[in-house]
Amino acid sequence: MNKLKTATEMVAELRDGMTIGIGGWGPRRKPMALIREILRSDLKDLTIVSYGGADVGMLCAAGKVKKLVFAFVSLDFIPLEPFFRKAREQGNLEVMEIDEGMLLLGLRAAAWGCPFIPTQVGLGTDIIKQNPDLKVIDSPYDDKEWVAMPALKLDAALVHVDHADERGVCQISGPDHYMDDWFVRAANKSYITCDELVDSDHFNNPEAARQVFWERSLTSAVCAIAGGAHPTSCPPFYGIDNKHLLQYNKYAKEGGFSAYSDEFINNKTEQDYQDLIGGIDTIRQIPQTKY
Repeated sequence: MNKLKTATEMVAELRDGMTIGIGGWGPRRKPMALIREILRSDLKDLTIVSYGGADVGMLCAAGKVKKLVFAFVSLDFIPLEPFFRKAREQGNLEVMEIDEGMLLLGLRAAAWGCPFIPTQVGLGTDIIKQNPDLKVIDSPYDDKEWVAMPALKLDAALVHVDHADERGVCQISGPDHYMDDWFVRAANKSYITCDELVDSDHFNNPEAARQVFWERSLTSAVCAIAGGAHPTSCPPFYGIDNKHLLQYNKYAKEGGFSAYSDEFINNKTEQDYQDLIGGIDTIRQIPQTKY
């Protein structure tokens, strides 16, 4: 079974108003090539679910986001993603701001086909006050209250991995696969980019097989884009491009996102973007991020 598609073909399957989950974690292993493809498209009114980084900031700055479900939006060494900050300050977003664990429970509920999962997280905090859609329920077994974290059902999940084959078997060999498997399981369709496309025999290696976190049947399409997570990291190939993110942050203060887009995204292909960075060889020389 061949599931290979281009990034353009993947994004063409998305529709206005969809709920889209984005894998990765802050500035780590984000499907940035797909984000750039969305930025070049006419998609709008999206609900984005993410442990956010530049993916969220760029989509907010481009006016693509109607609602954001998030636990944080950070570039790590830049604690608050600059364009997300602007969108929040301007009141341009409908938001559901929740705890990291609550977001995970929402994905799990969707993956398991449950309407909600009960949790003690959030009780007695402003999470409940600021999210009127969150309900507090009584336990049927004792006198305790629980927060009913609703399922975060996704129309589509976007994920970047290091290796994949044409059947949709995906490998994440970095130190943490984050919540990518739950994004995939919570979604109707999952669109995966990989840094390196491999033969299926690659997964005959027990170590590689142990780094597969979802069944290939859950992968809707695969696209090989070396460097496709840049400027975020993708172990074992490259780390976070802090130099580029500093430049990106500077645009938030001078010139705005339109100036950044004009230089790096608008009317450019992914290859054009990477050429501006110095090419894939330069990207793969970025030191591995220390955890």
